[in-house]
Amino acid sequence: MNSETIVAIATPPGRGGVGIVRVSGSALEDFARAICGKLPTPRIAAHTGFRDANAEIIDDGIALFFKAPASFTGEDVLELHAHGSPLVLHALVRRAIELGARHAEPGEFTKRAFLNSKLDLAQAEAVADVIDAATESAARAAVRSLTGEFSKHIQTLQDRLIRLRMFVEATLDFPEEDVEFIEQERARDQLAETRAALEKVIAQAAQGQLLHDGVRVVLAGAPNVGKSSLLNALAGEDVAIVTPIAGTTRDTVRARVSVNGLPVEFIDTAGLRDTDDPVEKIGIERTRAAIADADLALLLVDTNSAQVSADIEALLRELPPSLRCLVVGNKIDLSQRPAAIEGVSIASHGSDSSARISSRVAGETIRLSAKTNEGIDSLRAAISKAVGYEHREGGSFSARERHVTALKKTLAHIDDAKQHLDHLALELFAEELRLAHESLGEITGEFTADDLLGEIFSRFCIGK
Repeated sequence: MNSETIVAIATPPGRGGVGIVRVSGSALEDFARAICGKLPTPRIAAHTGFRDANAEIIDDGIALFFKAPASFTGEDVLELHAHGSPLVLHALVRRAIELGARHAEPGEFTKRAFLNSKLDLAQAEAVADVIDAATESAARAAVRSLTGEFSKHIQTLQDRLIRLRMFVEATLDFPEEDVEFIEQERARDQLAETRAALEKVIAQAAQGQLLHDGVRVVLAGAPNVGKSSLLNALAGEDVAIVTPIAGTTRDTVRARVSVNGLPVEFIDTAGLRDTDDPVEKIGIERTRAAIADADLALLLVDTNSAQVSADIEALLRELPPSLRCLVVGNKIDLSQRPAAIEGVSIASHGSDSSARISSRVAGETIRLSAKTNEGIDSLRAAISKAVGYEHREGGSFSARERHVTALKKTLAHIDDAKQHLDHLALELFAEELRLAHESLGEITGEFTADDLLGEIFSRFCIGK
């Protein structure tokens, strides 16, 4: 694959002040001369005209030439910085294809960087994470992974396992030394220390996965309890129509919001109730579909209702038993009974109703006013806590579900290894250490199936 020259527009579609066409391949000197009229000095911007097959100028711009291996892909790379006209950029791509290049596949530049050992797989994935980051905190975390912070944690764990594997493999050649190995090399202590270090990385990676994936939070409640008003308050703009007429929201309305740095998609839904309106029925069905796909539900009730507990129980019957929920009491600005909503958590102690609610609801009830914004900050903090997110300035790296899965698989192998060590089954102990080492290698790409690589890079944008 690396013998082929690839080309793509590296800037977003549409018009702009500057557009970039990127070319990567082997021995691009003649290629650069043909399109630029000269070979630019490596790593120095050269002002030049870009030429077609008849030596006529396509555009006037800047050429950057990176000689292998000192380039992003590890191959020769030529970047053509032209005016951001789609017509000009496509003309440059056509010229590159005339000279023997082919269109790059999604993520192919980064894939070549990985295959040429310029990046490990976790760093390569972080390239896409930086581009796709939905909040500043997510972007910063992705940059930390890109610069190798996550990979350093993995390498430290691998070094621990390698040290243990080295001693146990040597010991297998001298069976009479089994007990001495365990005592002298502190094998049990080393394994316990490795496990503790791994658990810390798992916790950090779980936070990184939240920053990468974000969470979906659905606003559920009866008609006219203020779901749309709350969505607008959280989004900081009018994204949903608000009227005093029950049933105004007929379809799901979504807004992406940063909650203490965590990317959150809030989903306003049609009020859950029995109705004969066929359009509203469709909206309610879509509400149930959104609820089924959510990570957290905000159960909105009116603080002025005389039957708050009954309202919440009715909502809970509509929700999957495994869905985490927060109770949100809205309209405290209108409440004549300020403590009414607190009946959910402090009244009727010992009653069946209170027990049923407590078993399904996370944390304390949040009292707020979507109209005046009172209590909105408390809701943001409660959402972060409910999904397990801890905001850490400068301490997070991005991670994906496959990374967390691989780390948990490593933990399982270490736990199995301890059992074999306790029984002095050193051959099985050594095998579990090997499997743990391989599981860590899946994260950085040392042990990765080709089909997984294809899936990962196919999700990249073209030109990256």
